[in-house]
Amino acid sequence: MADHLEVSVTLPSDPASVSAARAHVVAVLAEWGLPPDAELCDTVRLIVSELATNAVQHTLGQSPTFTVDVVLVRHERVHIGVTDSHPRFPKRLPAAVQQDNGRGLVIIRWLTAECGGRLRIRPTREGGKTVAVELPWPGAATVQPAETVIAAAQQEP
Repeated sequence: MADHLEVSVTLPSDPASVSAARAHVVAVLAEWGLPPDAELCDTVRLIVSELATNAVQHTLGQSPTFTVDVVLVRHERVHIGVTDSHPRFPKRLPAAVQQDNGRGLVIIRWLTAECGGRLRIRPTREGGKTVAVELPWPGAATVQPAETVIAAAQQEP
């Protein structure tokens, strides 16, 4: 398989596009060898749902479309990014007990960290932004931080 696989789709900023984005990403990952019932697939479904929902709800009509990019690098890491043309970056809102929305970015951060990935938000040249996650691909060799390796070695008999 190639060292670098990349697919993107541009969808209208419409609520119906959220499920289309989710289905697209799951189909791409399945094509690249990730079973739809894999734990990572469930995590990606939720992350893509949150990212696409944010792109639709929080661009206030200033982004008629959003683009979903999926990149697999050397079967080690998968990158998923959602780009829209609205210049405002997402903000973490204070979590109110009765709040019905505004927790999407918190959910994305938590899921990404739980998988050992990272979240990045960066501006585009056109004045919009990309919110992207990078997650380890299942079965990829993971490199432990030196502190973890040292601590583990010190505990061995």
